Amino acid sequence: MQRLASFILLIAALAGCVDIPQSNPKRPSRPAGSLSTRPDFRQCLAQLAETQARYTPLPDQYYSAGCSTLGTVRLSDVRSDSATLGLTNLGPVSCPLASRFAAWARYGADRAAKQILGSALLRIETMGSYSCRNVAGSGKRSAHASAAAIDVGAFVLADGRRVSVLRQWNGGSDAERRFLRVVHESACKRFGTVLGPDYNAAHRDHLHVELSGTGFCR
Repeated sequence: MQRLASFILLIAALAGCVDIPQSNPKRPSRPAGSLSTRPDFRQCLAQLAETQARYTPLPDQYYSAGCSTLGTVRLSDVRSDSATLGLTNLGPVSCPLASRFAAWARYGADRAAKQILGSALLRIETMGSYSCRNVAGSGKRSAHASAAAIDVGAFVLADGRRVSVLRQWNGGSDAERRFLRVVHESACKRFGTVLGPDYNAAHRDHLHVELSGTGFCR
C-alpha cells in the first residue's frame, strides 16, 4: 500500500509539471454535449417554437479563453404577422436571446416598417452573434463571447428597399431615420442592453442587442 501511494504521488507531481497548450479560440477545446435534458432549455425551445421561428438546437461547446456556446440555437428565420422574415449571417445564439429576438423582429421591426415605411420586412441582415472577443477597449469578455448578443446591420423591405444603420441612421430620408430610431427604442423595451450609432463610433454601422443588463439603452 505504501509503495502504491508513493507511485500515485509521483504521477500527480509529474502531471503538475506538464505545460498544456492553449487551444485556438475559434475551435472548440472540448464539446460539452447537449443541454436538451435541462428543463429550462426545453422550456425555452418550446417558447421559441410558439413564435413559429425556424431553428436548429446546437451542441454545447466550450472554447479556450473563456468563450462558449451553451444552450444555443441556429435561428434561420422568424415569423412576421403575414409572412416569413429571413435572417442572414447569424451564428449560434443563446435560446433566450433567440426567443426575444424573434418577438422583437415581429412586433417591433416588422410592424414599424409597415407603419412608417409602408412595406413589410423581407429580411433582417445581421453582422453575426457569437464571436470570442472582448468589449472594445476593455479586458472584459463581450456578450458575443457566449452567443448572448446579436448585431443588426440592415433591414430589407418587401418592396426592395434596404435600410442600413450605417447609411440611413443620419443620412436617410426622414421616414428611414424615424424607422431606425423606432426599432431602436422598441429593442430597448425588450433587451437589457441596446447600443447604436449614438453610443460610440464602434457601433456606427449596427444595433447591438443583448439580454444582459438593466435597461442600458444608447
